[in-house]
Amino acid sequence: MFENTLCSLLSRLVPDGAEDTAPAPPRLRLWDADGRALLRGLPEGSVDRLYLMFPDPWPKARHAKRRFVHPDNLKLAARALRPGAEWRIASDDPTYQAWVDEVFGAQDLFEVLPAADQRPEGWPGTRYEAKAIVAGRTPRYWTFVRR
Repeated sequence: MFENTLCSLLSRLVPDGAEDTAPAPPRLRLWDADGRALLRGLPEGSVDRLYLMFPDPWPKARHAKRRFVHPDNLKLAARALRPGAEWRIASDDPTYQAWVDEVFGAQDLFEVLPAADQRPEGWPGTRYEAKAIVAGRTPRYWTFVRR
């Protein structure tokens, strides 16, 4: 996660002028390193919902191994998610959208629910989503349920 993104998040959570004195929200935890390391370190079945919102698409085929949606990462996510938990993924990149369909179509760890082209109820909006829509790209939203 980028440092500016973390600062932007915190500025929304702490009132202006109270940065040195205001407490952080009690359940807030920030992770600024590789998400795979976090998934490895979480207790098995400890996560109820996982979001991957508009990840870097790494559009070149030779960079596919860097994509967060990857067969090896599906195993990591499945281990951390409790049975029945959801993994929600959103992307506006056609290459990444096809990749998500391909990778999740070749696995048996998650139930694949129908994808949506409109943000489903209860999903947070993001600035990447807003930029995509303004640029004329159609985001796709997936929900995968841990078996």
